[in-house]
Amino acid sequence: MSASQRQPIEIIGRKIYPRERADLLLEVAETYLGTTLSIPVQVWRGAEPGPTLLVTGAVHGDEINGTGIVREVMFEHPFDLVAGTLILVPIVNLPGFFRHSRYMPDRRDLNRSFPGLAEGSLASRYAHALFTELIQKSDFALDLHTPAVRRTGFPNIRANLDDAGVARIAFAFGSGLVVNGKGPPSSLRRVATRNGCPTVCLEAGEALKFEPSIVKLGVRGIRNVLIELGMIEGEMERPLFQAQVNVTKWARAKAGGLLRLHVGPGHIVEEGMPLATTMDFLGQESNVLTAPVAGVVIGLTTLPAVSPGDPVCHIGVPEDGLEPIREAFEGPGGSLLQRVRDDLSTNVVVSEPEGEEAGTV
Repeated sequence: MSASQRQPIEIIGRKIYPRERADLLLEVAETYLGTTLSIPVQVWRGAEPGPTLLVTGAVHGDEINGTGIVREVMFEHPFDLVAGTLILVPIVNLPGFFRHSRYMPDRRDLNRSFPGLAEGSLASRYAHALFTELIQKSDFALDLHTPAVRRTGFPNIRANLDDAGVARIAFAFGSGLVVNGKGPPSSLRRVATRNGCPTVCLEAGEALKFEPSIVKLGVRGIRNVLIELGMIEGEMERPLFQAQVNVTKWARAKAGGLLRLHVGPGHIVEEGMPLATTMDFLGQESNVLTAPVAGVVIGLTTLPAVSPGDPVCHIGVPEDGLEPIREAFEGPGGSLLQRVRDDLSTNVVVSEPEGEEAGTV
């Protein structure tokens, strides 16, 4: 190893040398008692030079599948880093995590606060610390989320595919669906990408849970990206299918009442197919909600009571059509994506619409 390769890098004021692992604390705020609030950060450095990959969980404090994924990497060490630097942040929004809340104590959304300001609001200061100390020192980033509370989601990567670096890690991750889009203004992934750190977001599962199959998929995705970037050795594990989604559509309740769902996460739907039936509390049918487009169910409410306008089913339209996905799911069982779809479907009650075939895959 040359002298230049032995040089330390500095993260959060700590010098980290090749082959070293370090547990750090990033000061982000103060509590009401005036004590320092710091988030835990673990840094791995390989023996050889290479890129820096940042992995964040729980930017929304109640979306903790990402915490489970990062925790699994930290505790189980499922791969050996040979090059570059891996930065692991299991819980970004620590105050939200403590309160089982998406938001910061100042009622702001941390994932709408980047890059932040050193003298701004609490959320803005928090975002500024993360941006300056970690994002600006990273070459790529994976931001791990779930859908909002009272929803479940089939795993999908959100990515601005117009950016070559983003597209590279988005498809390498190995999620079945890659949803193309820049992301919300002031979100971590949009701001990081704009500032030279290509970033993608995983949306998978439910809030307030560690879901085993989602954790396994997330760890596999991190491993795949590390292989793609030349940071670890091994063969990438490809998904059962991979489809780009450029268009998504929410189907919203047209009547209030109790829902009988006819589809689950990952199911294939045809335009006009029944998605859910709304009943009153005495069991009288008031409305059948049908699919506005043909596609794959990427998001679904888990709350069985709805009012008119409430989101019920989020459908993604694959760029290359549904046949490749249909054929993949109809093949031999046992794949991780099939397991994920089956596991997520057990979290909602799915029944056939009366007098018709559900027609889902």
